Amino acid sequence: QEVAGCCGNGEADMKQDFGLMVAGTQVVLAASGDEKHPPENIIDGNTETFWITTGMFPQEFILSFANLIKISSVKIHCYNVHSLSIEKSVARDPIDFEPLTNSELERSEEQLQMEEFTQDGTSATHLRFLIKSGFDHFVSIHKVTVEGTEESA
Repeated sequence: QEVAGCCGNGEADMKQDFGLMVAGTQVVLAASGDEKHPPENIIDGNTETFWITTGMFPQEFILSFANLIKISSVKIHCYNVHSLSIEKSVARDPIDFEPLTNSELERSEEQLQMEEFTQDGTSATHLRFLIKSGFDHFVSIHKVTVEGTEESA
C-alpha cells in the first residue's frame, strides 16, 4: 500500500503505511477490550471502525510490524484522548521500549482528533501507544498510520 502522493519527486524508496493488517502489522496487546469494538479495528484502515477503552487510565496498545521499519511519520485518529505517549522498540519481542514522543491533544467535539508525529527515520519493530488520560471515561482509537520504509537487511 503506497501512500498517495508521497513520492512524486522520484524518490527510490517508496513509503508505505505500516499501520495496516495487510502490511503484516498486528495488535499484540490491548489493555482493554470490547467484542463489538476489538483492537484489530485500529489497523483495518477504516476510520469508521474503532477500538474502545473500558474506563480506567492508563490504557495502552502495541503494534508489531512484520519487519524492522524506518518511520517518517505516525498519525493517529482518535476520540477523547487527552494525554498520549508513543514508545518504540527494535527488539524481536515487544520489550525494551524507549520514549518516542509525548503529546497533549486538543479536545474536539464533533469530529475525530487527528495528531501527526513526524519522525526522522527512527527505526522500530514495535510501537507502544500509552493513553495516560482522556477527556471522558472512554476513548476510542480509529486508525493509526505509520508511514515509512522497510529497513534493508
